[in-house]
Amino acid sequence: MCRNIKNLFNFDPPVTEQEIRDASLQFVRKISGFTKPSKANEAAFLVAVKEVAAVSARLLASLETNAPPKDREEEAARRKAKSLERFAS
Repeated sequence: MCRNIKNLFNFDPPVTEQEIRDASLQFVRKISGFTKPSKANEAAFLVAVKEVAAVSARLLASLETNAPPKDREEEAARRKAKSLERFAS
């Protein structure tokens, strides 16, 4: 899975529309192979990002859990520590 796509479910504070769009953009970039599409493909690319974001928002809204929400700052610190460990020289 793309390392730039983060888990967006069950956080306090809840996920924002911008975070969903950013994850959708990363997903469409990954599967299309384009970081920035050509003018000929730009419209299809942007529609795909919008559709993936809409489906993702619906999915996140419909999910349920009994687990307590994860703290964003703690999760960010955990990811940063893991990254430092991974890329340590």
